[in-house]
This record gives sequence, structure tokens and C-alpha cells, in this order.
Amino acid sequence: MSHSQFPYCRPRRLRASGNIRRMVEENHLSASDFIAPLFVMEGTGAKEEIASMPDYYRFTLDMLMDEVREIEDLGIPSVLLFAKVPDEKKDNKGTEALNPDGLMQKAVRAIKEECPDLVVMTDVAMDPYSSYGHDGIVEDGQILNDESADLLAKMAVSHATAGADFVAPSDMMDGRILVMREALEEMGYPNTGIMAYSAKYTSSYYGPFRDALDSAPGFGDKKTYQMNPANSLEAVKEAISDEHEGADIIMVKPGLPYLDIVRAVKESVHVPVSVYNVSGEYLMIKAAAQNGWLNEEDAMMEALIAFKRAGADLIATYFAKDAARLL
Repeated sequence: MSHSQFPYCRPRRLRASGNIRRMVEENHLSASDFIAPLFVMEGTGAKEEIASMPDYYRFTLDMLMDEVREIEDLGIPSVLLFAKVPDEKKDNKGTEALNPDGLMQKAVRAIKEECPDLVVMTDVAMDPYSSYGHDGIVEDGQILNDESADLLAKMAVSHATAGADFVAPSDMMDGRILVMREALEEMGYPNTGIMAYSAKYTSSYYGPFRDALDSAPGFGDKKTYQMNPANSLEAVKEAISDEHEGADIIMVKPGLPYLDIVRAVKESVHVPVSVYNVSGEYLMIKAAAQNGWLNEEDAMMEALIAFKRAGADLIATYFAKDAARLL
């Protein structure tokens, strides 16, 4: 009989006590794995709970400073910034997105002043600034690719000028990483990193986020640029392409229904892989816990370790602060 068979092999020996289980644990979570998303809005002295994201808030700039200090104190190294833009500042040209005194640019400067060591990542996409709610420039009902990529590159340079450490293009236009990398080099920002949303799927799990930013598409859907949930080879192709174009970190979004994509991408690229534990995933755990149907802390930690097990190096999650406190 082989000694790798029962009774010589008894896997339960390695589960016999808490200390033994900890000793042989294959994956570990720490606060340094987390990227904390932040929503900033215009005004002063306000903090608004997002209706479909319990315990998550939009902040005016002055209120945001307490939040970033708390994030840094918890040992979370990075924030990912999103700006909520009033309707009257939206158009089809991204005018407000390029405003050096726009909300995003002011937020970057304020955070870097308050917490210089915190890694500030910025959302680069048209949808919060677009009168159409799309991630690019619209013409005759089509989302233009190359013109949008050029605009996104200008947006990235604007964020770099404000002091962003990483720009995070979430638009899924073809070739935009190369255009962005070239623009950052030419404008004197060779050290600004790019975290590319390389495999971003058309997903029903984004609903609460669109509430948070009031950025739902005004017509149609995003299926001509975001990926088909049925595809996986395409995600690997996108990730390899973005790495070659100059991305420093590759992101997969959403998270939990796409753990196989995280693994496939991790095995295909030579840069860190991040995953976005999106608003719908957060909401499902929160809502179920509020109904007493599952234990929130246990479900949260199980989801987060699943990302590490799948191969993610970094996790953007609305649970960042809660998980960091537990850890």
C-alpha cells in the first residue's frame, strides 16, 4: 500500500488545532493587500451614506481628510479616488475632467498634502463627466475609441500633475494604456504608475456604484467596450496586451464571480494583479447580514481570502477598513 493513502495519510492531522491550522495556512491577508475606494463630492461639511451601499459614504473634501487619516492609521497603503460631478458640469468632451481645479485634482492635492505617504490612485474614465454616462466620447450613438483614448491620456496627465501616484483607467478602450503611457512620459511623469482595468466585464454587480456616482449610461449599455461574462481567453489577451503597452498593475473586475479570470490572468502576466471586489458583491454580503442570514465578518474574510487564493496581489474593496481592523 502507498504511504500517501489512508490510514498513513490523514489530512485531518494538519487541521487538529488552531496553531497547526495557522502554521500550514497557504494564503494570508494583510492590510497592505487593500486599496480603499473613496467617493468625493462637491460642497463642504457633508458626508452622505450611499443608499445602496450601507455604511459607505460620499465625502466633501474637508470631511475626506478624517477618512484618509483613518485609512492610513489602519495600515492600508492605498486609496482609489472617484469624483461625483454635478450634472451641469457634464458634457461629451470631458471638459470638467481636464479642469486643473476640478474635484478630482483638488482631492488628489489635498490627500497628498494630508498623508504624503498614502498611495493615491485615480479613476480615469469619462462616465462621471459624460452627459451620456459612457466611458468615452459619443458620436451618432457610437462610443469612439481613439478619440476617447486621447482624452483619457490628457485626463491621466492632469491627475499626475495634481500628484497622483497611479492612474487607473477603467474605460476599456483599445490601446489606451499605450497612449496614456506615452503621454505621461512626454509630459514629464515617467514615475506615475498605471493600474489598468484590463479585464473589466459588463456586469450587473456595478449597480450600487452607479448610484454612488450617478454615472449610469444614459442610453444603451456598455457591451461594445466592457467584456462579455462568457469569455475568459479574451481577458488573458487584454491583460497581456495592457502589460506590453506599459501597465504596472493589471486589474480584473468584478471579483467573486470571476475568480477563474484572476487565476488565468495571474498565470499570464509578469506584473502584480489586482481585483475589484465591487459594490454589488459588498451589497450582497451587507444585505444578507442585515437580514441575519449570514455572519458579515466571516463572509467578508472568506471572500477576501478567496481573492488571494485565486492569485490576486491587491484587492480594491469597500471592506478595506473593516477587514484591516479585524486583521
